[in-house]
Amino acid sequence: MSIRVLVVDDSVFMQKQLRRIIEAAPDIEVVGTAGDAHAARDMLLALKPDVLTLDVQMPGMNGLEFLDRLMRKRPMPVVMVSAFTQEGTETTLRALELGAVDFIAKPRIENLQRMDEYGQELAEKIRAAKSARPRVSARSKTLASPSKALVARPYPVGAAGGKVIFLGASTGGTEAIKKVLLGMPANCPPILIVQHMPETFSAVFAANLDRVCRPLVREAQGGETAAEGVVYIAKGNHHMQVKKEGDRLLIELAQTAPVNGHRPSVDVLFASAAAAMGRQAVGVILTGMGKDGAQGLLSMRRAGARTFGQDEASCVVYGMPREAFQIGAVEEVADVTQIAGRVLALFPVKNR
Repeated sequence: MSIRVLVVDDSVFMQKQLRRIIEAAPDIEVVGTAGDAHAARDMLLALKPDVLTLDVQMPGMNGLEFLDRLMRKRPMPVVMVSAFTQEGTETTLRALELGAVDFIAKPRIENLQRMDEYGQELAEKIRAAKSARPRVSARSKTLASPSKALVARPYPVGAAGGKVIFLGASTGGTEAIKKVLLGMPANCPPILIVQHMPETFSAVFAANLDRVCRPLVREAQGGETAAEGVVYIAKGNHHMQVKKEGDRLLIELAQTAPVNGHRPSVDVLFASAAAAMGRQAVGVILTGMGKDGAQGLLSMRRAGARTFGQDEASCVVYGMPREAFQIGAVEEVADVTQIAGRVLALFPVKNR
């Protein structure tokens, strides 16, 4: 049976383009298009689609308002289709907080050579959304202005040094990462994170996390030495990897070929962690579609690292953690809200 999609966009031209692109996939059909929130609401009730694609800019009620009301009254899989401007990035991240499953840029019609690739990516996101677990924003009581008085300090990783946390995520990961980091103290061990996202998103994502989390959260620039109390988010369109020099752990960025279709790739980070850190590493794989990170996490476990996977019940898409679990890469499975505590239990009291 085909996946039934409702397209919501204020541009009739874009509605037609999205219909054409989506229906190129043999297993997906567009059952309707709507230009505003009121029409979308009526069509949702009448057509009962499996997945909604939603633009932010709409006349009357904007996309975020509509999404907020929708996820409170009738939670369903939503894929945001929006412009990747600075403002668009902030808005898209807010949509993920409100419960959208995933996002994709609006198609650029002038780049016809990439249209087939774009269509395949959109179809994959729609398929993943269909099997996802929609979640209403919890409106969690996050720290509005956590103290940043602690200055990042060197973190030795030599023979007598401490463990370092490596984390990977994809679909649903922006909120899962936030839940993990909210459980981390200001003086936590270094945390290196790969979240699949475009280059325009990673700096904004890091800044948003920094506003609500106790540790410092920064977009990795390459050349840094991993420090206590700092979380490093992989720069979009760049692989992030580590190497050890003496008792220092250096962070490197590279624009080598995508791995598993991704740059940054979780496998690249995890493989470098296995090689550089061995049993001093802790690996965590969170929600996401596909298998990126599974082999890398297995390498970490074989090198002596402790490894964790998010459980199916708390994942938006149980893809990456499942792949890792099936090949024996995951030592312990946990709800996303419990992962920080389980990981911190491996560290000295001072880092908790």
